[in-house]
Amino acid sequence: MSRHRVLVAITSSAGLLAAIASLGAQTETDSAKSARHDKEAADLAKQAQNPVANMVSLPLQYNYYTGGGLGSTSELILNVQPVLPLEINKQWLLISRTVVPFTSVPIPLPLADTGRRTGTADIQEQAYFTPAKPGKVTWAVGPIFSFPTATNNVVRTGQWGLGPTAVALVMPKTWVIGMLVNNIWRIGGDNHGVPLNTFTLQPFINFNLPHAWALSTAPLVTSNWSAPSGQRWTVPLGGGVSKIAHVADQPMNFELQYYHNVEHPRNAGSNSVRLEAAALWPTTSAKAAKEEEAKTIAAKKKASKEGGKNE
Repeated sequence: MSRHRVLVAITSSAGLLAAIASLGAQTETDSAKSARHDKEAADLAKQAQNPVANMVSLPLQYNYYTGGGLGSTSELILNVQPVLPLEINKQWLLISRTVVPFTSVPIPLPLADTGRRTGTADIQEQAYFTPAKPGKVTWAVGPIFSFPTATNNVVRTGQWGLGPTAVALVMPKTWVIGMLVNNIWRIGGDNHGVPLNTFTLQPFINFNLPHAWALSTAPLVTSNWSAPSGQRWTVPLGGGVSKIAHVADQPMNFELQYYHNVEHPRNAGSNSVRLEAAALWPTTSAKAAKEEEAKTIAAKKKASKEGGKNE
């Protein structure tokens, strides 16, 4: 065999071995993958419960309303709610939360031939300014906008809306406890019905369990200040469970909750079921902060042990 062929054979063999070694290094065993998923799910549990976390997410929230003023019919709302954190500088973040509601609303048959109207409701945009490195209390404030984008005439307002919105929460041990509040007023547009003046209060309590399970409640208390007295408030009571899991290699947050409206307008439902699936993408800066926090905790533990030995 010529020297040239020998060199070609050696080079080819070396390349093949390198490729096999690289493939072996990249191949993850099922147990290692499962351990990585468990750790990732545990790390994401509290972040997923924080409305202004430094994390990209795409929640799809399905709400089913029945009973009460709806009688034997039902109202369906699918909220598509992308959340996008934007880094202003090292001190501040801007969290964009958009709510795009797809609705299917029943109508009394004498008023319509189909008995139901479907389409989008007005889109809302929430913009929160929050510290990039929150303390014991995480807080965020900003404006909330409502745009007259509805294609469903039953829920159409035709009005532009603006108001303040705020979030505050704490995370003691296994708990995530907080509240979201806002109010939207009409600032322009055509008035299809009553002037836009709506209030929203959403307290949320999460108790985290092992394996990324959690018990949770997040009732959406609302008031339409423009409605007649006695027809303004919707006050739900209830709760449910949530779980961080992986679909293939994508972390997801799944949630199931039930609420009973102890107070609601005459034509609204008295019971609701909320189903939510949210894809989660932690940002690079959030991952770096988590790693830095883990290093700091490890260093403190090491220093504490060494101090004990010296004594």
